[in-house]
Amino acid sequence: MGETLDRTSLTRRQLLARSAAAGALFVVGAGFVAGTDAAWASEVKHLEPRTMATLIQMARDIYPHDHVGDEFYAAAVKGYDAEDKKAMVEAGIAALDAAARGKGHASYLDMGWERDRVDILRGMEDSAFFQTVRGGLVTGLYNQKAVWPLFGYEGESYSKGGYLEHGFDDINWV
Repeated sequence: MGETLDRTSLTRRQLLARSAAAGALFVVGAGFVAGTDAAWASEVKHLEPRTMATLIQMARDIYPHDHVGDEFYAAAVKGYDAEDKKAMVEAGIAALDAAARGKGHASYLDMGWERDRVDILRGMEDSAFFQTVRGGLVTGLYNQKAVWPLFGYEGESYSKGGYLEHGFDDINWV
């Protein structure tokens, strides 16, 4: 994967080939991370694309919701792709990868079992990096209006007459 491609010249065939080589969840290319189904992509400006893919996987492992797509996790961690956060994130992801290598895997992203990745996260949950990412995910993930319907949340209720008149019995996941 040592080749460098112009982002505008990436063909569908190249995108699919990269998805098979980069792992089961993400396509990592020159300046972007995308879902393997190519239904979403996120440009990466300051972080390495593989770092961003690992950060997305970390976010999913911290707050796992099978019914929430990776694009929402990518949006939640997009703020970490900033020049002032680059050193902290790259060092944190390097620590995750080192822990994965200690368990016989090439990297955190290459670990196939969620349980194994969560064990690594538990081992570093007191670190500043983990706490920063976990804390940012609370608002980064759950404040996305597009995610709300996935949890049955209809938004604020004041404009609809308040919660008493709106009803509590219309949520089917409780």
